[in-house]
Amino acid sequence: MVKSWKETILKEYPRLSPGSKFRFSCRKGLSCFTQCCGDVNIFLSPYDVLRMKRALKLSSGKFLGKYTLPPLLADQKLPMVLLKMNDDAHKSCPFVTPEGCSIYEDRPWSCRMYPLGMASSKTAQRADGEEFCFVVEEEFSCLGLKEDKEWTVEEWWKNQGIDIYNKKNEPYKEITLHKRFCEGKSLGPAKSQMFYLTCYDLDRFRKLIFESSFLSRFEVEDEVIKKIKKDNEALLDFGFDWLRFSLFGENTLKIRGDVAEEKRKELGLDSIE
Repeated sequence: MVKSWKETILKEYPRLSPGSKFRFSCRKGLSCFTQCCGDVNIFLSPYDVLRMKRALKLSSGKFLGKYTLPPLLADQKLPMVLLKMNDDAHKSCPFVTPEGCSIYEDRPWSCRMYPLGMASSKTAQRADGEEFCFVVEEEFSCLGLKEDKEWTVEEWWKNQGIDIYNKKNEPYKEITLHKRFCEGKSLGPAKSQMFYLTCYDLDRFRKLIFESSFLSRFEVEDEVIKKIKKDNEALLDFGFDWLRFSLFGENTLKIRGDVAEEKRKELGLDSIE
């Protein structure tokens, strides 16, 4: 049986701890400069999309339509967003230039991590699974790994701004590792669409909240309403609470009392002693 890439990494790759050292420096003078920016699958997290579309001053819908492939369903469980590469010989990233990345300050998590990758054996059944970094092996020779500049993993994360991405992505990761999905359950078309809209198409999600009966059905504090009306990061955090409520029935949102009573009467529960 052929091993998957993940299985190979978990079984064979050297583990790097926060204090582990590696050598790396990427600069324009290297002959392989930007070679790693093409013909690669870059899955985007919700926070990646938020940062990139903000940097480009695009609506979420326009960004998704122009720069991503249609949502993928990994094992028919959750929609996943993949960055769309250019249709050229190198399948180059749409943001790479001869000078480097044109959205460098808002580049995705995986680009920040490079030349490191992260592997995890964590699942809903195994929350204590192993998680570690490793040095990515490329088909081409990455000359940056032969440079003299030395880093620890911890230093690299700090230098590349990884911590804020990890913090913002943690609620999303918790949802994707929820026991519901590891038990083999999947989302139907309607809930898959809702998941995609809530995580990635934030402008449409905001319209759903403010231009539908949403706020008349749920108790949302005035301060939260004020924040999510303007702040996309606050909106994304609110969206994760909404998903935990709507997908898993968790008490992350509260239905208004009058709405609950109306539903109770509709179901005839008020006549039950």
